[in-house]
Amino acid sequence: MRVLVTGAYGFIGAHIVAALVAAGHDVVCAVRGARIDTRFPGLAAVACDMARDLRSDDWLPRLAGIEAVVNCAGILRERGADTFAAVHEQAPLALFHACVQAGVRRVIQISALGHADDGAFIASKHRGDAALAALPLDWLVLRPSLVYSARGSYGGSSLLRAMAGLPGLLPLPGRGGQPLQPIAAEDVGAAVVAALARPQVAGDVLELVGPDVLGLRDYLRAWRRWLGFGRAYALAVPTPLVRLACALGEQLGRGPLGNTMARLLERGNVGAAGAIDRLHERLGLAPRSLQCALAEAPSQVQDRWHARLYFGLPLLRVSIAVLWLGSGVVGWLTPPAEVAVAAPGSSLSAGSLLALARATASIDLLLGALCLLHWRPRWVLGAMLAMLLGYTLGIGIAWPAHWLDPFGGLLKNLPLIAALALLLVTEERR
Repeated sequence: MRVLVTGAYGFIGAHIVAALVAAGHDVVCAVRGARIDTRFPGLAAVACDMARDLRSDDWLPRLAGIEAVVNCAGILRERGADTFAAVHEQAPLALFHACVQAGVRRVIQISALGHADDGAFIASKHRGDAALAALPLDWLVLRPSLVYSARGSYGGSSLLRAMAGLPGLLPLPGRGGQPLQPIAAEDVGAAVVAALARPQVAGDVLELVGPDVLGLRDYLRAWRRWLGFGRAYALAVPTPLVRLACALGEQLGRGPLGNTMARLLERGNVGAAGAIDRLHERLGLAPRSLQCALAEAPSQVQDRWHARLYFGLPLLRVSIAVLWLGSGVVGWLTPPAEVAVAAPGSSLSAGSLLALARATASIDLLLGALCLLHWRPRWVLGAMLAMLLGYTLGIGIAWPAHWLDPFGGLLKNLPLIAALALLLVTEERR
């Protein structure tokens, strides 16, 4: 079957695409810019923008030859044109109307488990579900609980892994008793494959949940054991502090901390009674327990690296930004006479040396600020690395005496070069 998948490169979407490919389906990835993801080099991709493709005419050309549609597109927070109304309601509805016009009967909507009063994310998802249910299509809505994978993580699943992997400490929002019913991402993919194989299962809403209800504390401890880390002191984090951290994350607009994560960390996320039985009855699906899923994929060293570096890398980036800002301030505050003394034997005039010092200080301030704001990080970190290499080689060749500086001025650049290189190669988050 030829299947169009929106949001195909997201954490859940990628697992669904992989499951569809393994089942022999021909998958077309509808993604922004029609870029080819290196994880799926052999799959076709078509351009779409869930923030702007709000008319059925935008979608009709993409449905040529398509037999089924799986909508995995979603955002955890609004940013610019990417609003909940557009991404979760208007664009999907335009796609669904296009399916009616094109004769594509089978539509599977990946929604979210929860209640409308849980927040704007859940409410908008459910409004999108209701709009789909009103159309003459063979629709099926799947609402997953907390989704995880032992073979990778992203966003909130990465945050929870990192919390489980903190050295000697296990932070627990509240007391960690929030109930969860987590489901493996691979089982979400299996549910979509099963749904396509059972076209008669239509006009229904199914909750995708695992077989066990776990407290957040037990969930984090399971991941800590899987990572191979020893016992840790459980630290209860007061709810007001959790809310504050999530509010700051929402305002900063980066990372998984935000209003959606706040709801999960306060209220948990479980399905209705009998949800597992309905999954087995309707799709023949028996999701694995967390213990079983972790046992099937033992952790590797890169899993432990990722868990421990999750909080360390942002701290490193902030410290680098502060260093660049400090360097810029010092460059502007250093008196002209001291600037000339710092470059003995230079062929440049005192005025030229001062202008050069002030110019590089200005660039340091700019790059430090952009790094702190996380603006185009690859470009900014690359510019920082280029400047640092230029400083080190230029000063080291022109004034080799600085290598012998008792405070190790140039020698300290070497670990900074390594730190910038580390930030560059780990900038990719997906």
